[in-house]
Amino acid sequence: MRTVAGQVFLLQVAIVVLLVTAAVAALLLQSRAASEREARHRSVAVAETFANAPGMEAALAGPDPTAVLQPKAEAARKASGVDFIVVLNLDSIRYTHPLPDRIGKKFVGDVAPALKGQVVTERLTGTIGPLVQAVVPVFGANGEVIGMVSAGITIARVSGVSEDQFPLLFGSAAGILVLTTGGTALVSRRLRRQTHGLGPAEMTRMYEHHDAVLHAVREGVLILGGDGRLLLANDEARRLLGLPADVEGRPVTELGLDPVTTELLSSGRTATDEVLSVGHRVLAVSQRSTDRDGGPPGSVTTLRDTTELQALTGKADVARGRLKLLYDAGTEIGTALDVTRTCEELAEFAIARFADFATVDVAESVLHGEEPTAARAVSDMRRVAFSGSGHGTGPFPLGSVIRFLPSTAVGARLVAGEAVLDADLTRLSGWQQQSPARAEQLVGGGFHTMIAVPMRARGVILGVATFWRVQKPDPFEDEDLSVAEELVARAAVSIDNARRYSREHTVAVTLQRSLLPRGLPDQSAIDAAYRYLPAQAGQGGLGGVGGDWFDIIPLPGARVALVVGDVVGHGLHAAATMGRLRTAVHNFSTLDLPPDELLWHLDELVARIDQDETADDAAGGVTGATCLYAIYDPATGRCTMARAGHLQPVIIDPDGTAAYADVPGGPPLGLGGLPFETLDVQLPEDSRLVLYTDGLVEDRHRDIDEGLEMLRSTLEGHPDRTPEETCEAVLRALVPPRARDDIALLVGRTRRLATENVAEWEVASDPAAVSGVRAEVSRTLAAWNLVEEAFTTELILSELVTNSIRYATGPIRVRLVRDRTLICEVSDRSSTSPHLRQAATTDEGGRGLFLVAQLAERWGTRYTDGGGKVIWTEQPIPGVTPPDDPPGRTARQL
Repeated sequence: MRTVAGQVFLLQVAIVVLLVTAAVAALLLQSRAASEREARHRSVAVAETFANAPGMEAALAGPDPTAVLQPKAEAARKASGVDFIVVLNLDSIRYTHPLPDRIGKKFVGDVAPALKGQVVTERLTGTIGPLVQAVVPVFGANGEVIGMVSAGITIARVSGVSEDQFPLLFGSAAGILVLTTGGTALVSRRLRRQTHGLGPAEMTRMYEHHDAVLHAVREGVLILGGDGRLLLANDEARRLLGLPADVEGRPVTELGLDPVTTELLSSGRTATDEVLSVGHRVLAVSQRSTDRDGGPPGSVTTLRDTTELQALTGKADVARGRLKLLYDAGTEIGTALDVTRTCEELAEFAIARFADFATVDVAESVLHGEEPTAARAVSDMRRVAFSGSGHGTGPFPLGSVIRFLPSTAVGARLVAGEAVLDADLTRLSGWQQQSPARAEQLVGGGFHTMIAVPMRARGVILGVATFWRVQKPDPFEDEDLSVAEELVARAAVSIDNARRYSREHTVAVTLQRSLLPRGLPDQSAIDAAYRYLPAQAGQGGLGGVGGDWFDIIPLPGARVALVVGDVVGHGLHAAATMGRLRTAVHNFSTLDLPPDELLWHLDELVARIDQDETADDAAGGVTGATCLYAIYDPATGRCTMARAGHLQPVIIDPDGTAAYADVPGGPPLGLGGLPFETLDVQLPEDSRLVLYTDGLVEDRHRDIDEGLEMLRSTLEGHPDRTPEETCEAVLRALVPPRARDDIALLVGRTRRLATENVAEWEVASDPAAVSGVRAEVSRTLAAWNLVEEAFTTELILSELVTNSIRYATGPIRVRLVRDRTLICEVSDRSSTSPHLRQAATTDEGGRGLFLVAQLAERWGTRYTDGGGKVIWTEQPIPGVTPPDDPPGRTARQL
């Protein structure tokens, strides 16, 4: 018995005896339980059968239930083998009983459930010994309980059948004990041979050495049998190769190793420090055969990790995971320069990685692109992002105002700029002070852990991001807090960039809007409508701030100038340059220059701007600008146009025919060196002139020629459209949902001055003709009901005509126009313009032009194509609005 085999024999015999004893005891206990269960089933079955027997209701309702039921109950008792069947009324008084002296007495037992229509069984000890009785209700035809039936049977009556089998049971147990003892003896003999008769101490020492070598050593050990199955793998081998727990006994080809490692292990060849790459590790592998010196077939393999230490590898894995997460966050968060969208991306990214719910609250000032009012304030936050689904109870909804009170535990830490980690919300450790009612709902809904991180950028708190877990059972840990802080820090930079972009965009848009026309000027030459559409945010530059502009400029003589231009590029620089060019066009238009000369001056200005910008290294030069300038005269219907690198305008005839005007092309502004040419066209009344910028017809999904044709076809065939309707139709047909460039569109429908509002004369080059001019002017103004203006007008025209007769050459023409103002024009063939000067007291002349400047509201000179000039004046007409009469005009000779 000193050997392991002897001790194992004794141990196995003891175990067999215990097992047989336990089995017999279990059978006895099972027999008792089965007897009681059988007693319950039989008593319930007999009671229910008798309760549902035909005639039961009639017997209970009869005058003597005992006389009817006692014989039947006794017959049923003897037939079913139970000890008693008792019929009770609702007061628990017996109608039947095996002992007649018990009839009429109160039943002993629990009948309350039976009175409620339920079946009740109970085990008790009566005068006949331990028994099980059942009480069942008797239902009437109306479904109400009208009585009860109890049946009972003693445990001894039921268990007698099982006890008859005990001799066979004990005999079988003895036989099993003899057989197992013999088998144990055979096993012990086999074990003694295998262990070579070693004792327990020797075996323990050998196992301890074996375990120390295999599991404590920092080298992996694999032992394979001759059939290629893995017999043993120590802990280090499992770790290095990533083997599962149940790897022993499986073929090496089914271990899921890489092909090179599998080939080496299955070959069994000798190897010394062969280098294999397994995953991210580099292993030195040595292998030897085990069948030398008569050993069993197979091989033993050792694995040595030659990569960095495990601690450094673990840190590298964590760092690599964080870098991967931050890389993904950089690609998925902050994709648009929009504060709200960036917050939504942060919430969506968080629930996809480590949270079930995520909310982002941002300061109101940040949403408007402003700086936060206080460096560490976290009150009055607006909930702008929420992500998470599949739960009926969640945090406050979108749009709610969240106030993180500094008096609360969470608010105090957030105000200090610190993140908050609450691993167990159910403890109510202080976070619930923010909103006790909402906290109760969250805990009741399964919210069990939370992280709140302030979003900081440039030392300012922009908002708070909060992450929750509901479905994920694991609470947040410090590692999750670090991830959340890094994630929120990355998002905070994007949100701050979006905020600053929103502020710059607002400033740029405000600047641009202030530089564009606020409305249509008062003029009678055209009915005009316009549209200006900025590019959508994110499509270029500052997203909507560009250099497109348009203008309607009233000119002397009831004429009007239509201007459309485009500065290349987007942003504040383009908007500011656009404002300078628009101001320059206004200034040049006051000189009443022809379109080609005005563009020449504008070209010189852009070239100077380029030079100034190039000299300043902090700002880029203007890369180019285009412009189209047109002058329309309602008195003659003549339209003069010139363009500098701009697209051709569209002219729509009164019958609806649309065609591009063949305006000679000029170089874009700023290039210089080439002249500009003009196109003169005669436009009938109700013609429409359509000017636009390239953003209307250019699109990356279509060629510009296709866009031009779409524009022409949209304008074609609709003579009854108003300018407003024309603008709407063009935008619907050509503008995509997200325009990538600014769009300026200007539509003007031409008018003509009515015949009775224009008077024109030719004046001979003779001073005596001046009196005739005064007489005609007096008659004309009388017909126009402007008698009060006659004296002033006669004086102005007398001075202007006299100057032309004295200093210029004929023919001399005088034109009087009644429009929004009273316009006087004197034209001659001289190109010399008069100059206003202050005459001395001794001078005999030089006061006429000064007198004209004092009497007229405005005056000026413009040059004509034939080398002549026109001197004009304007006088206000209080309360007079010119009628919109049909076109017409006559000239009278003087």
